[in-house]
Amino acid sequence: MSPACPRCSAPVAPGDGGRSWSCPDHGPTDALWRPPSASYAAFTEHLGRTRGFPTYLPWPLSPGWSVTDFAAVGSEAGTRATMTCCSGTSELDGPVDVVVVTEETGTGLGARLAGSAHDDPGPGLPDGPPLVRVRLDQKQVPLWSVSTSGSSGEWDRSVVAGEALGRWLWIVVRPASAVLLLRDDWILRDVSGLGPPLVELPFAEPAPPW
Repeated sequence: MSPACPRCSAPVAPGDGGRSWSCPDHGPTDALWRPPSASYAAFTEHLGRTRGFPTYLPWPLSPGWSVTDFAAVGSEAGTRATMTCCSGTSELDGPVDVVVVTEETGTGLGARLAGSAHDDPGPGLPDGPPLVRVRLDQKQVPLWSVSTSGSSGEWDRSVVAGEALGRWLWIVVRPASAVLLLRDDWILRDVSGLGPPLVELPFAEPAPPW
């Protein structure tokens, strides 16, 4: 894995001071670590790198769905974010990608994938009831719609976000209409300590562009 900036596609260079890396556009940062392709071996490496930090997947994966991408943001001091992408098809929407990000405040990975103008979803969350609720283990997590009106791909995705266990939780769904899948009592599970069941987890290529 090669280090990159979590907020953009630029590679990072060794930095000075409190952060180990530096982006030419965003300055000192923790690095994004993303494998060139999704595989069981790479996922095992990812879970080892992020030990003690959750990695969420829809669980169980629906038949025909696969893990197509994953990444982490962090340094020797610890992990700040994890991301997974699962891809499959739905009868109404055709090919669908569902991206899940959990991150510490100010990390910026979720905003990059969402196309949001803010590093954190808080400033962009509307008042009123949540758009959807997902189950995280045994907890119901409310998620609100996040505007992507300032992004170049504003019509190709739906974004929801909220707070879960002290971190921001983002879900990005492509195409935008597939957000209705989240109304079907979606369950997210932290698979970082799942163990043997991960052996049967399906992986596939290619990863969606971002």
